[in-house]
Amino acid sequence: MNTPDLSAARWRKSSHSGPTGGECVELANLTPHVAVRDSKNPNGPALVFPAAGFAAVLRHIKNGAHDLA
Repeated sequence: MNTPDLSAARWRKSSHSGPTGGECVELANLTPHVAVRDSKNPNGPALVFPAAGFAAVLRHIKNGAHDLA
């Protein structure tokens, strides 16, 4: 997979990120990919996933498939 160009990405903070600026994740829609980065390090690395695969992981998380309890 070629790495998508992130220079024009429009990043948004996760709705589950706290207001204190702690453990925050930002996402960018790069159709047909999704990029994820640490909001505390915007110039650092980003992970890039196929959008369909990322959506499947989110569904599993929301359904509790990855709960630690």
